[in-house]
Amino acid sequence: MPLAFTRTGSRAARVGAFALEVWSRLLLDGPALDADARARQLTWIAENLCALHGVRLSVRGTPPKEPCLLVANHMSYFDPLIVASHVPCTVVAKSEIGSWPCVGDVARRLGILMLQRGCGMSGARVLREAMRALERGVSVLVFPEGTTTTGDRVLPFRRGAFGAAALAGVPIVPVALKYACASTAWVGDDMFLPHYMRTIAKPYTRVSVDFLEPLAYARARTVSDLAEHARAAIEEALAPSLPELAVPRFADAWSHVPA
Repeated sequence: MPLAFTRTGSRAARVGAFALEVWSRLLLDGPALDADARARQLTWIAENLCALHGVRLSVRGTPPKEPCLLVANHMSYFDPLIVASHVPCTVVAKSEIGSWPCVGDVARRLGILMLQRGCGMSGARVLREAMRALERGVSVLVFPEGTTTTGDRVLPFRRGAFGAAALAGVPIVPVALKYACASTAWVGDDMFLPHYMRTIAKPYTRVSVDFLEPLAYARARTVSDLAEHARAAIEEALAPSLPELAVPRFADAWSHVPA
């Protein structure tokens, strides 16, 4: 127990120091970034945050190099960091993060697309912004289930982002995420801070991430078909048991900032 307290305090302090570093680089020191630079900056931040939190990954498949729509199942606040650490991208996130102290300002600076759930106008705006990002050559990450689960199933996918990918003419890359420990899932009414403190008290968080074969839009394939094919591919990839996990690939925190 004392070791867990020490680990929690150490990680919280390092994450806080890194947050100040990010704040300084993005909000105080640097000029406005273009879309591609924002995506690369997000990858650098995600890599360091995964390292600081002891995230250990087993990666299968090949992370895409060309612009695409990334669609993943959703269980944890770590999910966008894990995917973005491998693929420079922008992310569709819930609008509530815009009101979080410090985090909201950084998210806006990075061009995160904030969606107000249940608001049709917000959904239409985010889809337009996502399509513009794809047309500019920046990948977009979405979690089309619309909420988190415990990982025991994959909920039906919302179709809007699939239509944006079809209009932009980019492939859709399903990404299957699976955590070794079910308690990593953040669902329901579980409060963020207690859950987060329990998570960072662990020696590490083990995750399997599988970049699956891209799906392309064709006239014979509707947007609904694309959404269902992506969901089925992720569900199939999650069926096997979690494999032996590798040593983390992340460098120590404060690795070099991308050019």
